[in-house]
Amino acid sequence: MSDMMQTQAGDAGAFRNFDLSRVPAPCFVVDEVAVERNLAILRDVSDRSGAHVLSALKAFSMFALAPLVRQYLGGTCASGIYEARLGREEYGGEVATFCAGYKDADIDEILSLSDHIIFNSPAQKDRFLDKARAAGVQVGLRINPEHSEGEIPKYDPCAPCSRLGTPVSLLTPEVLAGVDGLHMHTLCEQGFEPLQRTWEAVAPKLAPYLADLKWLNFGGGHHITRDDYDREALITFLRGIRESHGVDVYLEPGEAVALDAGILVGEILDLPVNGMSLAITDISATCHMPDVIEAPYRPALMGEAETGTTYRLGGPSCLAGDVIGDYTWERPLEIGQRFAFLDQAHYSMVKTNTFNGVPLPTIALWNSDTDALRIVRQFGYQDFKERLS
Repeated sequence: MSDMMQTQAGDAGAFRNFDLSRVPAPCFVVDEVAVERNLAILRDVSDRSGAHVLSALKAFSMFALAPLVRQYLGGTCASGIYEARLGREEYGGEVATFCAGYKDADIDEILSLSDHIIFNSPAQKDRFLDKARAAGVQVGLRINPEHSEGEIPKYDPCAPCSRLGTPVSLLTPEVLAGVDGLHMHTLCEQGFEPLQRTWEAVAPKLAPYLADLKWLNFGGGHHITRDDYDREALITFLRGIRESHGVDVYLEPGEAVALDAGILVGEILDLPVNGMSLAITDISATCHMPDVIEAPYRPALMGEAETGTTYRLGGPSCLAGDVIGDYTWERPLEIGQRFAFLDQAHYSMVKTNTFNGVPLPTIALWNSDTDALRIVRQFGYQDFKERLS
């Protein structure tokens, strides 16, 4: 299973030295030193392979760190009009936009914001091709390699009947008319080997068309900054694609930018008992970490003990399934006690919501080298109210 779908051991790293009482709860705390470490790795891959590396805003959009990201990466990839605007306004560099379906009302603005626009189907490409050409924007088509590496169908873009990408078996010269490059995004928190196998499966089918392309975009899902990722093999692979086919190559890491760079700090609100020890917290799975329910997965708890008292942690919402998981502490919990989940900077932060009127977590930026701490954003009643009618 991918790391996201299984119980994670987690590495607290520098956060084991962070005083959780320094921030309000709930609160995302992001270590800018850890983010920069990840960015430096991605920049090294880019420099040595010649690939363009873009930051996927869908995974990590903390634009307080946009000046730092700009120093290392070539731009951003967006999933629609708002992310494209954020990328253009805050990050600079290239903006590559992909959406499963573009609206007529949005297309002109999206084209004004994007360097590449990637279409999900030949029909959408044909519909907007003339506008894209007039705007001087390069045109891409997302393909489905029809080769699955994902183990959970919900997270596998190549699952049967997937709505994402044009099946590679349906490519023809007519389908690719006007297309500058091809995009594929088939991985989820995976190492190099699944990418290599995907390319080996799809390359023979693309062979008739590669000479007419300007670029290939291998999307995201690459856990490049993970310690055990084979970065040397990736660099060799990317360089080989560029040299063999005369194309530019793009990668769109998202999670890799913020991997192991953030925690979500919470507080114990109540300790009821019903068949086992329970703990109600101010962190809600459904509001603050929806992947816990959607994936599902079990987030790693900082400092979890192997033996002691086990509690079933849940949020304050009325959803019966607002359960994070069962966790063990050496000593019994107390009301008001702080705790933290690891590796929460990516996806959790961008997926938060205010169901039940549950407050959004504060966002804080910490520097593990200097110990400097800054509250970047706090949310209140108006943030909840203004989303409603």
